[in-house]
Amino acid sequence: ARGFSVPLQSPADCGADRYFDSSRLACAPCGAHQRQSAGGSSCVCEPGYRMVSSNGGFPVTCEKCPENMSGVTQDGWNCITCPYGLTSEGNCKCPNNEILVERNIDGILLNEALCLQCNGSEHSFSASDASGSRCVRCEKTFIQVSKSCDCNSPNILTGGLCFLAREGLPPKGVATIRFAQLGITLTSAWFLKNLQSSAFACWLYSNLTACQALGNMCVMNMNSLSSSSTDACGLFQYIFVSTARVGIIHSIPYWRHNLPWLYYGDQPGLASQVLEKNHFPTTFTFKGTDKDVKLKFIAASFDAAGNFLKWQSLEGGILQLCPDTQTKLNAAYVFGTTYQQSCKISVSKILLDFADPVFYDLFLEYNDGNGQQYLWAVPVLNLNLQYNEKFVNQGSNMNNWLLTRRFFLVDALSGKENDLGKPPRVIRIASKITISIRLVSHTQRGTIYPPLFTVAYTDVLIQNPETQSVMVSFAVSYEMNQSEAQIQTDIALGVLGGLAVLWSLLKTAGWKRRTGSSIIDLQTVFKFLLFYAGDLANVFFIITLGTGIYWLVFFKAQQFVSVLLPLPSQEEDFVTYIACAFSLKALQFLHLLVSQLAIDIFFIDWERPKGKVLKAVEGEGVIKSAAAPVSIWRTYFIANEWNEIQTVRKINPLFQVLAVLFFLEVVGFSNLALMDASSSLARSSESYVAPWSRILRFGVSAALWIAIAILQVIFFAVIYERFVEDKISQFVDLCCVSNISVFLLSHNCFGHYIHGRSVHGHADTNMEEMNMNLKREAENLCSQRGLLPNTDGQTFQISISRKMRLHYDWIHETLTKKRGPARLLDSSANTFEQSTRAYNAMNKFLSSFIDHVHKEMDYIVKDKLLLERILGMEFMEPIDKSIFYNDEGHSFSDVLYYGNETTLLIFDILFFSVVDLASQSFVLAAILTYLQQEFFRFIRNTLGQKNLASKTLVDQRFLI
Repeated sequence: ARGFSVPLQSPADCGADRYFDSSRLACAPCGAHQRQSAGGSSCVCEPGYRMVSSNGGFPVTCEKCPENMSGVTQDGWNCITCPYGLTSEGNCKCPNNEILVERNIDGILLNEALCLQCNGSEHSFSASDASGSRCVRCEKTFIQVSKSCDCNSPNILTGGLCFLAREGLPPKGVATIRFAQLGITLTSAWFLKNLQSSAFACWLYSNLTACQALGNMCVMNMNSLSSSSTDACGLFQYIFVSTARVGIIHSIPYWRHNLPWLYYGDQPGLASQVLEKNHFPTTFTFKGTDKDVKLKFIAASFDAAGNFLKWQSLEGGILQLCPDTQTKLNAAYVFGTTYQQSCKISVSKILLDFADPVFYDLFLEYNDGNGQQYLWAVPVLNLNLQYNEKFVNQGSNMNNWLLTRRFFLVDALSGKENDLGKPPRVIRIASKITISIRLVSHTQRGTIYPPLFTVAYTDVLIQNPETQSVMVSFAVSYEMNQSEAQIQTDIALGVLGGLAVLWSLLKTAGWKRRTGSSIIDLQTVFKFLLFYAGDLANVFFIITLGTGIYWLVFFKAQQFVSVLLPLPSQEEDFVTYIACAFSLKALQFLHLLVSQLAIDIFFIDWERPKGKVLKAVEGEGVIKSAAAPVSIWRTYFIANEWNEIQTVRKINPLFQVLAVLFFLEVVGFSNLALMDASSSLARSSESYVAPWSRILRFGVSAALWIAIAILQVIFFAVIYERFVEDKISQFVDLCCVSNISVFLLSHNCFGHYIHGRSVHGHADTNMEEMNMNLKREAENLCSQRGLLPNTDGQTFQISISRKMRLHYDWIHETLTKKRGPARLLDSSANTFEQSTRAYNAMNKFLSSFIDHVHKEMDYIVKDKLLLERILGMEFMEPIDKSIFYNDEGHSFSDVLYYGNETTLLIFDILFFSVVDLASQSFVLAAILTYLQQEFFRFIRNTLGQKNLASKTLVDQRFLI
């Protein structure tokens, strides 16, 4: 269960008698009579003891100084008499303005401080330092190899070190570095100076800094692990394989004693085991008293020469090259907060800020049950891995990955060709860094797999640093296995899609019955596709709405982390579903609009003439008595009311848009769509704003649309329409008061009938009589308004026979003749007279039809079966008689906006969401949604008014 876990230790934790072993990243004991050095990374002899041996890797050997020579020289190798006393470190001290001289000018160690010439012979082993002002001991490898300060042949001089030529030395290293993106291979001045010496010192003496420096050069060469190369990584691998006998560190097989840990091994499939076999041994919670959302990343940092610098917490933006405030930088390490940062940095600033490369070994800190701090090694996926025959660090197949450990941010050192004091020719920059945290499948307690650190480098050829720039990015992403959610979505889509097919077939069958057609033709197939488009749009909408609300609720409200949001790349299917839902719903909406603009409608005027009037007969010069004309104003009045309610909805569209925008932008519900674990509606301006989740944006906005719409529908149905104004019911009452019935056909043989025949026999009267009639009706002193005696049923769904439809069309043909060729028109009658005759004929026919005058075209009144109401179709075919179905729900609103609120609402939601997902702006989406509502309302009103005037013979000039 511990996996690749190591304890966290720093030089400060080691104490006075232990030192920090940088190869093990842990404390190691000093030898006898030794203590920790000032830097903490090595041991030095205690005061009064001199060094006998020290190779930088093995323990220091110390020897006590004689009583008469209790001081120790500055280099720690010899004892000396100190006439002026000792310092706290056991060295000699001198009075002010005097120089401590421990050797003669020839390098011979004095009993007391005298300055003599440097002497390179045995026992002195001294030489002038770089400044030429002091005599210092020769580099220890010179003394060990030649017993002098010279490194003569056949000894090997490299990197300022002297090595004895012997069998088994590492091969000669290649001091070149390849910049693959530029196609350039350079001989690096740094490699040329230090590569061979670091390899020899690491191999022969297990020198800690030399081994670390060699590992750093391998990392600078992009971990180019190759069996046929002797570059830095080849030399490192040679030493790694050859030192198997020295053992491993922390039971990790890839971490050799005295060597840095650079690789996880080159076995195929190892990456998936490292990343998925073991769980990170701690859990994360978003809420509650045990809230734990801190990712405590910590890095061991080294300089290019291999010296351990310090432990560094990643908080504070250590790895972020882009500048930002401290609060926003630290937000990158809050669990569940997706972090993205990108910027463009000038090359001149990079050269100034990152002149010396720093190398990092990354860990994630955690506590065990006893409070002991441990570190979990974070694997690195270097996308620029070079020269490897078996691995390609690209794609999603972990079996092809070679995981590494060490990385850097900027390398401005290896690209220097000839002189380390000159600017580099090429620099390498970590241009894209991503820390990926993956949730363990089916976890309920916030368990994660080990994080993965992915880095991609960019090679920059230095030409003009002031004008050159590089785009860099840093991101922390959270992901979980979405395959199960995808399977569930596919299952839901398949099941609901199949049900949509059946439902569309039933709609098509009902439509065929209502059109009076029994054959399956191309029109039937086209109609089925239109029905299926609308039903499939509902399926996509249900799935996307459920998905959005699911992630919104379960991600934002969870206490123990059990789900993580899909990544932007995993949202593509979701966005596709929304696009499909919108496209299909738009098709359904246009189909609905066209259907409503083509209905057949006629206003039956039941008013009868009152008495006779004298009327001059044109052309005959005589006066005859004729029936008094019936006022057309009642018909115009009803036509205007019908025209007014064509676009009435169950909600207020403007209020709907403004309310949604208010809750999103003012109240702060939009903050719920951010990719972080916070469910707070308010965010401070200084805090980091996580990227938007398209799934959450849709979930929040769609949920608000539906919630506000439901509240509006409840308000209008329960309060407004009951106590203020119900335009649909009032229209039915107005028809009865006006003595006008409405006969409309939405299909060829199906439609609706509003019985508006006045129970008083007439409505064209004065105010006094009208009020008297209403009073009598209120006091129940007259018959009821229903079509059948002693009933109140005024609205019906009607299924008419083919004979009735043919007769209706025959009368209506007189209205269309005027649109035919001129030679077919009746020249003896003008258009107005044709329309008048057609209107009177249609009014007479329909009123007589309602009165059961035409026995061959009679009708019956009945109730619909429950299954017929559920399926929205009729089982009985009106062959001999038409059928009037009692309707208590004012279903004639199906030919109005009012009866199609669900379709309109879903279309508005999808339109709003599509605009928002494209623009990432709720304000723009709200504005465009309102404009499209007004546009289609205008189209519906304008064309609906034209259709109304055409079908009812009402002069359009009187429709306002």
